[in-house]
Amino acid sequence: MSSAFKMKAKDINFYYGNFHALKNINLGIYRNCVTSIIGPSGCGKSTFLRLLNRMNDLVLHSRLEGGIYLDNKDINTPGVDAVEIRQRVGMVFQKPNPFPKSIFENLKYGLDVNGRKDRQFIEQRAMLSLKKAALWEEVKDRLDESALKMSGGQQQRLCIARCIAVAPEVILFDEPCASLDPISTAKIEELISELKKEYTIVIVTHNMQQAARVSDYTAFFLMGELIEVGRTDEIFTKPKDKRTEDYVTGRFG
Repeated sequence: MSSAFKMKAKDINFYYGNFHALKNINLGIYRNCVTSIIGPSGCGKSTFLRLLNRMNDLVLHSRLEGGIYLDNKDINTPGVDAVEIRQRVGMVFQKPNPFPKSIFENLKYGLDVNGRKDRQFIEQRAMLSLKKAALWEEVKDRLDESALKMSGGQQQRLCIARCIAVAPEVILFDEPCASLDPISTAKIEELISELKKEYTIVIVTHNMQQAARVSDYTAFFLMGELIEVGRTDEIFTKPKDKRTEDYVTGRFG
């Protein structure tokens, strides 16, 4: 397996009960790059994303065949701790989901779960995470205020900071701008471009312009299959598969 890949899906088949949701997926996620996953609703994008940090473990009657590798180790091997995997592979969801606590408590939460008690360490990590999420200047004087008082865009950046606080290696974004206005969306996109210097990033998006703007590689899913993957500029300008061309030019989906 190439060391250029931070993560890799190998021969993945995934089932919800009898429904075959993902079919024979093979996909490498390059280190320190943004990989976007595009495709129409119900094509398996979010299902695939959730396999990358074992979120689908929580789904009853689901079954996985094949391997998901992080640094060439299968994350579903017996004895591998799902909590540790979710620390290394963090996730930011479609709707901002800050806890109904102060801004600081939101950032402290993941560190508490991981057993960090050193107040000075926690304060430094909180500040660093807010800076990396381009939020520090906006909230540094109100860290004790409820996170629920923040705007939607700020809440989403707080969720990104909360994810960063536990020092992940990979960040998964599931439609992170779906509920945000254009200005907040632009800030998140700018942030994603900045974060790839330190993290490997995978983003599921319905917004093809967003995929074209932020990602280095794009994977096109259709009806549970990976139709095509390549450099983003090639997928959008010289796709090899007619179905990819039809989707990116707006003929369907």
